Amino acid sequence: MSVEVVTISDARTRLAALVDQARSSRDPVYVSRRGRNVAAIIGADELARLIELAEDMADIRAAEQARAEMAATEQTAIPWEEVKADLGLT
Repeated sequence: MSVEVVTISDARTRLAALVDQARSSRDPVYVSRRGRNVAAIIGADELARLIELAEDMADIRAAEQARAEMAATEQTAIPWEEVKADLGLT
């Protein structure tokens, strides 16, 4: 991964080119102010992929937490067929 860092003033003058670069390379372009990264330019497709991955990770953690809670309270899972029947989906 090639990481480019540009200042805010440089980003202002090169914004279109930096957006194109981030989209084509799929690598972020960091924008800095006073030597610290304060923002990043990434392609919309890459952002959507990252959001999807974060949502997947949140689902995995929630499932792990639910399993741990079930184990701690000695609950058993309700079979999917029973859930569908209760909801009138069968």
